[in-house]
Amino acid sequence: MENCIFCKIIAGEIPSTKVYEDDDVLAFLDLTQTTKGHTLVVPKQHSRNLLAMAPDEAALLFSKIPQIANKIVKNMDAKGMNVLQNNEEIAGQSVFHTHVHLIPRYAENDGFVGKFTEHDYDLQAVADQINQK
Repeated sequence: MENCIFCKIIAGEIPSTKVYEDDDVLAFLDLTQTTKGHTLVVPKQHSRNLLAMAPDEAALLFSKIPQIANKIVKNMDAKGMNVLQNNEEIAGQSVFHTHVHLIPRYAENDGFVGKFTEHDYDLQAVADQINQK
């Protein structure tokens, strides 16, 4: 895609610090480095986000995640890993090319905050709504 920063990184028009590359995906360090080793994994074929991907494209992308994540955890001496994938602006997506954040975790106060908030929803009503045709 013409104005996509990740497509330009994949094409080599913009430099990146690569940690993995094959025919299908490129993994490079995120400039923000939420934690040391924060890596983005992007498919080489452009798609807006996961919601726009065909199932086989998504399967190919996600099949690479364990290998790259384990390499980061092992070699960075991380204690764990957050795997984050945002879809659309409301969910925090700022670059509209599918990408997965691999955020190595070192301690509870290492710079990344992921917080779930409990709600008292009628779970069956939610499931019924999701399963509407």
